[in-house]
Amino acid sequence: MDSIHRDLAQACLSGAETGAMTFPEIVGALTEGGFDGYAVDLRRGATVYYLPDGDHIEFRTDHLLAVAEAFDLDVVRQAIREAQTLADGYSYPGFCRKVAGAGCAGYMVSFPGRRVLYYGRTGETHTEHFPGASDR
Repeated sequence: MDSIHRDLAQACLSGAETGAMTFPEIVGALTEGGFDGYAVDLRRGATVYYLPDGDHIEFRTDHLLAVAEAFDLDVVRQAIREAQTLADGYSYPGFCRKVAGAGCAGYMVSFPGRRVLYYGRTGETHTEHFPGASDR
């Protein structure tokens, strides 16, 4: 991975962490930069950014979290809505804590698929389509 891609991925991760960038801004910047998507592993405290050719870069985060055993879809959906609407008090670190407490072990963002796949410890999943995207 070249330094331009590495710097862009790092800037987007930092932007999420600090609240300087919204999810749509991050998706736009990474897509424009040639990325295919990224994955967040809350149990490992890692975020991996992928290019279409398989090249990738991983960053460690402070979000090494204990994940609840039961996947509570209602709480995960509520956290997603708070993120989408930038509800009062919303922060990305708070989002991570909330979904981990609801049994979400991580999520994968697909730019070509225009969706996010959230998954639990025992394989439960929830697919959230980007606003305006339909099931493909």
